[in-house]
Amino acid sequence: MPTPLSRLPRKQRKFHFNAPASVRRRWLSAPLSRELRARYGRRQLPVRKGDTVLVRSGSYVGREERVAKVDTRTGTIILDNVTLKKADQKLKVLPLRPAHLLLTRLNLSDPWRRRRLRAVEPTGTEGEETVAAPASDAAPPATLLAEKPAEAKPRAKSTKRAKPAKESPA
Repeated sequence: MPTPLSRLPRKQRKFHFNAPASVRRRWLSAPLSRELRARYGRRQLPVRKGDTVLVRSGSYVGREERVAKVDTRTGTIILDNVTLKKADQKLKVLPLRPAHLLLTRLNLSDPWRRRRLRAVEPTGTEGEETVAAPASDAAPPATLLAEKPAEAKPRAKSTKRAKPAKESPA
C-alpha cells in the first residue's frame, strides 16, 4: 500500500486527498468480532455493502445494522436505519467512521472475497493424536541451559554531531 514519504503535514494532506480508490478502500477497514477473528485469522477487513456491523460508539451504540453504502470519497459508512432528525423533522442518514464499527457478519456473495477469506485450518488434523510430554520434575538437560555467549558487534559511528555543553552562569 502506498504511503506518504514525507513528514511534512502539507504533503501528508495532499497524499490523503489525492489517494487512489484502492488505497481509500483499505482505509475503510473495520475490526472483526472475536468469532470472525478466530475463524479467518485476521483482525480487520475492508467494509463492504451488505456486511452487518455493530455500532460501538455514538448515540446508536450497541445497535447491529446492515451496511447500506460505503463512501470512499468521504471515508464514511452509511447503515440502514441509522438516521438523524433535522430541525425541519426530515430524516438524514448518519455517516459513521469505520473505527466506530465492529464487523459481525460478512457479505460473502462475492466469490473473490470468499477465496480471499478462506477459513483458517485448525492446528490438529483429523486422525492424528497429539502426545503430551511426560510431566517430570527433573531439570532440563544441561545442553538446553548452556547458552552461547553473545558476540559483540562493532557499533556504527554516528553521523550526528555532539551538541556543545551549555555553560552555566556562575
